[in-house]
Amino acid sequence: MASSPVGRPTRGTTGTNRLRRNDRWIAASEAFRRASDPLVVDLGFGASGVTAFELAARLRRVRADAEVHGLEIDPARVALAQEQLSAVRAGTTSFPRDLRVSFARGGFEVPLPAGRAAAVIRAMNVLRQYDEGDVGEAWRAMAARLAPGGLLVEGTCDEIGRVASWVDVAPDGIPVRFTLSLRLSGLERPGIVAERLPKALIHRNVPGERVHALLTDLDREWERAAPLSTFGATQRFLAAVAALKAQGWPVQGGKARWRLGELTVPWSAVAPRDDGAEALEQPARR
Repeated sequence: MASSPVGRPTRGTTGTNRLRRNDRWIAASEAFRRASDPLVVDLGFGASGVTAFELAARLRRVRADAEVHGLEIDPARVALAQEQLSAVRAGTTSFPRDLRVSFARGGFEVPLPAGRAAAVIRAMNVLRQYDEGDVGEAWRAMAARLAPGGLLVEGTCDEIGRVASWVDVAPDGIPVRFTLSLRLSGLERPGIVAERLPKALIHRNVPGERVHALLTDLDREWERAAPLSTFGATQRFLAAVAALKAQGWPVQGGKARWRLGELTVPWSAVAPRDDGAEALEQPARR
């Protein structure tokens, strides 16, 4: 157990299925699927251990040897999660008794058993309480605990998990991809994700910034595709994303991901335009 965890205790509650979209992204990642040690860290799991249990349950469908390690700074939250784990082991929950989950106290330093490194570190709804200038240092601290080829996934979502976005960060602390993920049924417009952008981007949704241009263009194509609503929101979103790609936006993935309400672009397509981008992407100068 870390004696001096790095960071601040997370705030708010933890809802069932709140991170299901992010769980699915991690389960499909090469960092997890190809890992020699499929250890996934749920950093800042929150007021309940449920996100770690759900993540482990979903990951074991892909790899039976998947393991999830939940970390929180608040010792009371760790104690509650361990009580919940005891209930899982006793068979009084809907989760399998043998679910490979553990909990401990820790922060951005990501304490792990000796000799182990994480295949994936998930830090959702953690950095939203920090300043934008703190993001790069936090990314580098967490990414340093990744195995070669590992992945840090950091972002934000709404309380019920219908609107989410995140950044994929490489082991060297450099951001590589940005993804937004939306529940398409009942969606008014994709640009609603602006309220749930990662800390590195949430203050950048203003004219002149790349992420603003992306969301503006996506909303415009969503409106243009309105006639396709007759065939469902999925067809409308597919058309909007295809139009973005045709315009030159470097959209990654294919229709299989788009159907899930996901849109992924390289980090360079949305990176802040000023010196803040350098702070995010470069190691701190000493």
